[in-house]
Amino acid sequence: MSAPSPSELSPLPPPTPADAASAAAENATALKAMIEDQASAERVANIFSYLPTTQAANVAGAGVVAVLYWEHVPHIGMLVWLGLLVLLGLARTVMYRHFKREQPTAHERLLKYYQGWRYSTLAAGVLWGAAAWFFYSHGGVTEKIGLILTIYSFCMAAMQILSPQHHTFYEFCVLALVPLVVKVAWPGTFEDLFLSGVLVFIFGITVSLSRLYRKNFEGLLQIKERADQLLVQLRAEKAAADQARQEAEVANRAKTQFFAAASHDLRQPLHAMGLFAEALRQRSHDEEVTSLVTSINGSVDALEGLFSELLDITKIDTGGVDVTPEHFNIGDIFRKLRLHFEPTAFEKGLALRFRGESHNVYADPVLVERVLRNLVSNAIRYTNDGSVLVSCRRRDGRMVLQVWDTGVGIREREQTRIFEEFYQVPHSEVLSPQQRKGLGLGLAIVKRLADLIGAPLALRSRPGHGTVFSLTLPIGKAPRSQSLSGVAGKAPLGLTLDHKFIVVVEDEPAVRGGLEVLLKGWGATVATFETVEASRAWAATAPADAKAPDLLVVDYRLEHGNTGLDAIQALRARFGPVAAIMVTGSTMSGLEADAQAHNFHLLVKPVVPNKLRAMIGFKLGVR
Repeated sequence: MSAPSPSELSPLPPPTPADAASAAAENATALKAMIEDQASAERVANIFSYLPTTQAANVAGAGVVAVLYWEHVPHIGMLVWLGLLVLLGLARTVMYRHFKREQPTAHERLLKYYQGWRYSTLAAGVLWGAAAWFFYSHGGVTEKIGLILTIYSFCMAAMQILSPQHHTFYEFCVLALVPLVVKVAWPGTFEDLFLSGVLVFIFGITVSLSRLYRKNFEGLLQIKERADQLLVQLRAEKAAADQARQEAEVANRAKTQFFAAASHDLRQPLHAMGLFAEALRQRSHDEEVTSLVTSINGSVDALEGLFSELLDITKIDTGGVDVTPEHFNIGDIFRKLRLHFEPTAFEKGLALRFRGESHNVYADPVLVERVLRNLVSNAIRYTNDGSVLVSCRRRDGRMVLQVWDTGVGIREREQTRIFEEFYQVPHSEVLSPQQRKGLGLGLAIVKRLADLIGAPLALRSRPGHGTVFSLTLPIGKAPRSQSLSGVAGKAPLGLTLDHKFIVVVEDEPAVRGGLEVLLKGWGATVATFETVEASRAWAATAPADAKAPDLLVVDYRLEHGNTGLDAIQALRARFGPVAAIMVTGSTMSGLEADAQAHNFHLLVKPVVPNKLRAMIGFKLGVR
C-alpha cells in the first residue's frame, strides 16, 4: 500500500500567536487611521453642505441692505460693496463645486478646503462689518433697525454652522458686530450708548448659546468616536477570532488526517495476518491448530474494534458518525459482550452477569454496543473483587441500560471530570500499574456517543463500594429477524471457489500474498497485480477468447495516487461488468457514494476471513 504523501499529513503551519497579534494590531491601527480620516472628511463635508444655504442668505441680506440704503448712500459705494459680495459668492461656488467633484479624504486636501472655507467666511464677516460701518449713519430709524437685524441674523444663523469651529465663529462675530456696535455708540448720546450696550449684551448671549451648542455637538462627536473605536475593537477581535478559528480548523484537519493515515497503516499488517492465519487453517486438519487460528482471528477482530474506538473521537468531532436507529433485541449485544469480556473477568476472579436479555430497544445498535463495551471494559479494569452486572430494565416508559461494578468507585469531586478527554481519576494508591494504563478516552467516547444518539447518561458512585452508569433509551419492538452471534460465527462456511477466476490488485506484498494463498486454498484461480498499470497491461494483452474474471478484489489506495476505482474501470473496460470488492484501510474514506454509483462493495481492513468469505459468496452467488 502506498504511503500518504507528506502534503496529506503536513498542512502549511498556521501563523504563530505572535504573528496573529501583530497582524491584529496593524489592522486596528489602520482601521483607526481610516476612521479618523473619515471623521475629518465628514466634518469638512458637513461644513460645505451649508454653503448653498449661506450663499442664498448672503444674496437675501445684500438685497435687503441695497433696498434700504440705495437712496441714502453714494451709489458707487453700494456697487463696490455688492461687487465684492458677488466675487466672494463666485469664489465660494467654484470651491464648492471642486469639493463635490473631488470628494477628498486625504488630510492635506481636507485642510486646504477647510482653510479656503474659513478665509471666505472671515471675508464675509469683513464685508458685513464694512456695511455696518459705512451704511449705518446714512439712514433713518427704519434703515438702521433693518441693518442691525440683518447683521445680527447672520451671527445667529452662523452659530449652528460655525460653533463647532468656535474660533472661526468668534472671529466672524467680532468682524461683523464690533463695527456695528462702535458705529451705534459713536454719537455718544444716552440712547446710542444704551442701544450699543444692548447689542453687546445680545452678543454675549449669542456667544454663551454657541458654547452650549458646541458642547452638545462635541458630546455627540465623542459618542460617535467612541462608537467608532468600539467598532475598530470589535473588528480587531473578530479578526483575531477568525484567525484562531482557522488555526483550530487546520489543527483539526491535521488530527483527522493523522488518525486516518495511522489507522490505515496499522490495519495493513493485521489484515495480512488474518489472511495467512485462515490459509493456515485450510492447510491443517489438526484441531489444536484450528483452535489457535480461531483465536488469532478473534484477536484480529478485537484489534479492529480497538482501532475503531480510537477513531471514534475524531469521527464524532468531525461529524463522521452516522446514527441509524432500529429495533433490536438487547440480548444480541449482551451475548457479544459476554463472549468478549468473560475470559478477562474470569482471569481477575470477577463474576460477569447479564440481566434483561429479552428486552427490545430502539436505537443504533452499533453505537449502543460501543457505549456498553467501553463501560464494561472500565468496570472490569477498576474492579478488584466482586462482580460486574450489565442489566436492562423498563422504567417510566423507557429502557434503562446499566453497568454495575463493585470496584474502587469515583470520588464526588472527580465525577464531573471523568468524561473529559485524556483525564484519568487519580487513584494511584489503590490501582495497580495495569489499571492506570490508558489514555483516558473511554468515557469521553461514551459521553459523546450517548449525546449523539440522544440517550441521557447518568453516574452514581461511592468510593470503595462501586459505580453504576445508566443509559436511557426508547423502548423498541421485536425485530423481524434475530440472529445469534457467537463463536460459531468464526467457523468456516465451507465456501468452494472451484473454477472461479479472481483478479487481485494490491500493492502491499504481504496482503497480496495472503489473499493469493487464501483464495487458492478455497479453490479459486488467482491473478495478482501490484499496480493499476500492470493490471491494465495484462487486460490489454489478454487473448480475445480469454476467460473474463469472475470477481475483482482491489485495494483502494494504490501507487502514484491511483485508486482501486481506476483498477475496476480499467478491467471492466476490457471484460465488461465484472463483480468487484474494494478493500480500504480507512473508515473515513467516504466511498459509499462511489460504491453505489460503480456497483462494488466495500470491506474495511482488517478483513477477517469469515467476512471476506461471506462477501465473496454474496458477490458470486455461491454457498
